[in-house]
Amino acid sequence: MEMKAFRWESGKLLLLDQRKLPEVEEWVVLEDHLQTAQAIKDMMVRGAPAIGCVAAYGFLMGVRKGEDPKVVYETLKNTRPTAYNLFYALNRMMEAYERGEDLEATAKAIEEEDYLANKKMAQIGNELIPKNARILTHCNTGALATAGYGTALGVIREAHYSNKSIFVWVDETRPYLQGSRLTAWELSKENIPHKIITDSTAGFLMKKGLVDCVIVGADRITKRGDVANKIGTYAL
Repeated sequence: MEMKAFRWESGKLLLLDQRKLPEVEEWVVLEDHLQTAQAIKDMMVRGAPAIGCVAAYGFLMGVRKGEDPKVVYETLKNTRPTAYNLFYALNRMMEAYERGEDLEATAKAIEEEDYLANKKMAQIGNELIPKNARILTHCNTGALATAGYGTALGVIREAHYSNKSIFVWVDETRPYLQGSRLTAWELSKENIPHKIITDSTAGFLMKKGLVDCVIVGADRITKRGDVANKIGTYAL
């Protein structure tokens, strides 16, 4: 099933309020860049790829309302200093504005390119997943964190679609509980077998031989292959 964290409809941005998941599925309508900036700050949307896409549409709405593009850019840029995709998307939107290009087409292209990249990553990653694999994952790297499908969770989704009979251990991911609230919600929607565990349980499961592979996201990857990710990843 298609799962989205946001939708662009009739010149407005519809955002799934992730703070209220899994209990309530509420869509919020954003109509300008200020509302968009506040939504990012308040973590109504999270996950760097999703933030980048949402910011692109926020820039579009701000410019359409006649606001100074530089002010719109700075307002959105200062919402989440650690989200690389945020700066990538805003720089691309500003460059498109300066060249007189279609801003809506640019924002849609940013969204589409991220979705296609997720799909490609999932297909490549799926080749590494054996049948009947018991997979451990941390935080949320799915459709809710991206333009759709997901990065690390996209690999898990692809393995499920390939009928590999996988099972997923979901770290709760403290302190914000993205695993127990969001990843488990996505897996439930897809009917993928899973169980939520406390973060400290992961090592015990590995010791017992109950984990075949670990799949996590990466906020940063260095040239030598080191990975920086959500707190709690290091222990895995």
